[in-house]
Amino acid sequence: MAIHPTAVVADGATLGSDVQIGPYSVVGPKVVLGDGVVLHSHVVVDGWTTIGAQTHIFPFASIGHVPQDKKFSGEKTELIIGKDNVIREGVTINPGTEHGGAITRIGNGGLFMAGVHVAHDCIVGDNVIFANNATLGGHCTVGDYAFMSGLTAAHQFVRIGKHAIIGGMSGVEKDVIPYGSVLGNRAVLKGLNIVGLKRRGFSRDQIHTLRRAYRLLFAEEGTLQERVADVADEFADHQLVMDIVAFIRADTKRKLVTPRPDGNGNHADVDD
Repeated sequence: MAIHPTAVVADGATLGSDVQIGPYSVVGPKVVLGDGVVLHSHVVVDGWTTIGAQTHIFPFASIGHVPQDKKFSGEKTELIIGKDNVIREGVTINPGTEHGGAITRIGNGGLFMAGVHVAHDCIVGDNVIFANNATLGGHCTVGDYAFMSGLTAAHQFVRIGKHAIIGGMSGVEKDVIPYGSVLGNRAVLKGLNIVGLKRRGFSRDQIHTLRRAYRLLFAEEGTLQERVADVADEFADHQLVMDIVAFIRADTKRKLVTPRPDGNGNHADVDD
């Protein structure tokens, strides 16, 4: 364990083995740092916050401070961050609120680039990438391997499905299907995250099946509910498609991001 003499570690903080706390960092009395956690310098961690093993946090990050919610009145709420995360400069991550479930949770293996904000009561999966200044409003849910590009923002209660990508400078007011690709202010569904799927080893057949299902789901004929039912019947044995079906059918406070018809009345095609 290495604690710089200028760092302040409150009595009551729990530190695992091989923790490193750099210059001018501050660790509150309820904080738990797992084995091998590194606070590089000028990092502040407070509240009932648990940070998993081997996570690195860079200067001027503010982790676990009081949520930015006027209804919060000092009750015990938590922030739980998994292992092997990289949290870069100026990132802010807030704990939960009593009315929102009382926990903000971050998975394992994520990269949170400079200036990212994760608000209260968000649930974020494993292996996500949040590029510079990506922002989540309160109560958002983000699936595994999702990618939020730079300067993107998700409204409160938005769900972003696993393996989805949010294009740069997008404003996301509605839910994003798993494997989807959205872009714009306000965001529009542009197709599937084909590049991401290929990079993560999805087979040609899997991608082809997703494309077929996508085109059926967002065709112009019938209602969305009818198209979802048709896709669920036709692709019942295809788990990736059923991930999307389950996502659409789940209870949510938001509508769904959908394609926008072009000038000829056609929907945008699936990305190549």
